[in-house]
Amino acid sequence: MINITPVILCGGSGTRLWPLSRTGFPKQFLCLTGHESLFQQAALRLANLASPEISVAAPVIVSGEDHRFLASEQLRETGIGLGQALLEPVGRNTAPALTLAALAAIEAGQDPILVVTPADQTVAKPAAFTTAMQQAIAEAATGSIVILGIQPDRPETGYGYIKTAVSPAPTLAVERFVEKPDAATAQTYLDEGGYYWNAGMFVLKASVWLKALEQFRPDILQATQQAWDKRSTDAAFIRPGKAEFTAIPSESVDYAVMEHCPGSVFPIKMVPLDAGWNDLGAWDAVWNVLPKDDNGNAHLGDVLTTNSHNTLVHATSRLVSLVGVRDLVVIETPDAVLVADKSRSQDVKHIVNALNASGREEHTLHRKVHRPWGWYDSIDEEGRFKVKRIQVKPKASLSLQMHHHRAEHWIVVKGTAEITNGEKTLLLTENQSTYIPLGEVHRLANPGTIPLEIIEVQSGSYLGEDDIVRFEDHYGRTK
Repeated sequence: MINITPVILCGGSGTRLWPLSRTGFPKQFLCLTGHESLFQQAALRLANLASPEISVAAPVIVSGEDHRFLASEQLRETGIGLGQALLEPVGRNTAPALTLAALAAIEAGQDPILVVTPADQTVAKPAAFTTAMQQAIAEAATGSIVILGIQPDRPETGYGYIKTAVSPAPTLAVERFVEKPDAATAQTYLDEGGYYWNAGMFVLKASVWLKALEQFRPDILQATQQAWDKRSTDAAFIRPGKAEFTAIPSESVDYAVMEHCPGSVFPIKMVPLDAGWNDLGAWDAVWNVLPKDDNGNAHLGDVLTTNSHNTLVHATSRLVSLVGVRDLVVIETPDAVLVADKSRSQDVKHIVNALNASGREEHTLHRKVHRPWGWYDSIDEEGRFKVKRIQVKPKASLSLQMHHHRAEHWIVVKGTAEITNGEKTLLLTENQSTYIPLGEVHRLANPGTIPLEIIEVQSGSYLGEDDIVRFEDHYGRTK
């Protein structure tokens, strides 16, 4: 029996898919091509690798602190249990992330095969993915490092390439890695053959990764080990030491190890993956994978068009109409709208950079913000007031908290609310309300079996989300 541990890398902010993808809700957690998010699709694909010869452990996810509840909740929705969540205090690229997963794997005295994949890719043919990955697992069981490569169908300049030797299938010997090429070089690769896109998926034993890292980048291994030694554990959440992790050199798996392996003592192989792979790096890539009408339009949401061709529209909260246009991307959200030439999709990142430079929040959070207890939607605000619609999951509760600068009025519109207001605890049902004075310690909870919804009206001199002092919290946010 071969034991594997899936490792899902959940970092990245997906800036080129703004305004749907934002720092607080990045693209890997979006449902772009179906009913599951890209992260959920990745988890399900890896769970399906089980066979009579392969045992699949609960997945390890490597994520930022801010996305821990989002990832764990989406994993719960798939019915897949969480193994461990390794929470990076800062982003340090994929080499330290994989090293954390390897250290966690050997901590229990085991040496599983790590099947490492980003959380933000899509695969159109899951059966072909399973076949290729099982071949890679069998090869990794012999001690090889195995990567997945995509047969190019165009001279793509946005991916790195893998050059392979002519060798018997299903695994090919890797000769070298090459950087993202210019258009002419990419066309040469396509014409010559033997070049594959680097899909960023790796299959190898935990011990093999650590030995290779010790050989090629001992500084990364030593620094990550120091951060791991200073870790703290909260249920499935594991936090490496913040100061130690911040000191780790930022490096990718490819630069740190993979590019040094050809010709070394570490055998490196590639398995071709012909499974309709796409990394959905920008809106034109999303258009490519979505079903289209007879005019080449891919539309999601409430959309009406006339005499328009090859467009992508994602309407979130209202009707979007197109008249006589072609090759446009229109992404509508409650607080931002993007209109772009489809061929310039990569340039969306410049808008995000401008938002960040000007201190605006539209690159960070949606108007509707998800929390471990539910969500809130900021409906309206101006000057000294803000109006929110809040939903609390059954049996969930917000923290016991207070505010220095605002008072709150709560009106129950659905379900039952259990409210702590100073020394008093009361139950409110639909159409009942209460008032939380400025500075009063309070909590909102849902004791019922259906979602609780309230309308909250805040008033005061400062209404920022950082005006919260937490005293108790079920989700560990008092630290």
